[in-house]
Amino acid sequence: MKLEIIFGILFTLLSRRKISAAELARKYGVSERTISRYLDEMTVAGIPIDIARGAAGGVSIPDSFKLPKGLFTREEYAQTAAAMLAMIGQTHDTVLESAYGKLIAESKTEKFDALSGNILVDSGTWGDERNISEKLTIIDRAIEAREALEVDYFDRAGEGTRRTVWPHLLIYKQNIWYVWAFCTLRNGFRTFRVGRMRNLTATGETFERIPFTREDIPLNFWRNERVAEVKLRIAPEKLPYAEDWLGVDNIYKEGGEYFAELLLPDDEALVGNILSAGSGIAVISPPALAERIKKEAEKISASYVDRILRS
Repeated sequence: MKLEIIFGILFTLLSRRKISAAELARKYGVSERTISRYLDEMTVAGIPIDIARGAAGGVSIPDSFKLPKGLFTREEYAQTAAAMLAMIGQTHDTVLESAYGKLIAESKTEKFDALSGNILVDSGTWGDERNISEKLTIIDRAIEAREALEVDYFDRAGEGTRRTVWPHLLIYKQNIWYVWAFCTLRNGFRTFRVGRMRNLTATGETFERIPFTREDIPLNFWRNERVAEVKLRIAPEKLPYAEDWLGVDNIYKEGGEYFAELLLPDDEALVGNILSAGSGIAVISPPALAERIKKEAEKISASYVDRILRS
């Protein structure tokens, strides 16, 4: 969603040249704080955005600014067009529709260098940075070639099955990679977590893509799992961590303190994420979760006490 909104802001500015942050927030259904954050990222990326305060102020871009030739590789044109198309489906924005048509026309005439892949996403865990990247490369190539993959897939309980899948789409959400693929074992589409896939093998067999819409993809990946309605208190120094984990729109300030209230999958990953912030994130509710955090922290403390006494 973030990428679609950033592209929406860019093409809105290219069309109108000036707009208020409040109007952008209403247009894309996010807070003004989120819009300001995205504008900062666009500025860092080299887009000359000017933000003026006051009644006559707003967000603007110079009339002389235009997208340079050679800005995108072929793959980036495709990803940008897909992001814009997703946003058009949600907002029906006529500016984006016009920009989408121009982008498609430009992609057909643009000359591309052999070099591609100007963005590196390192989503691997510490110590296995190559593992996830290699999997993503295999899956991406299979999607492009419409080639079936054989994989060993392990569920949350650690049970593994050998499957043949037809990958259609890679999804990146909450710092985790997923693949939306048709599973021949289950005879239907499934969302697979890339980190649980092992021994990916290209079969050499091609498949016909099955049409689907964005609404067909269950982006609430833990919908069938146990969930908890959680309220957290967040220390200011842990705000960046909490925003990355929970999202800026789920955090609010009240009485000089930061809080978050939302539904989360109630599993051991939840406990680990809270403990990762040390004393910077405290569970207000539910009480049962607070007790689990307390017991786990006591176990960690005891393990260090025992080590110190033995040394």
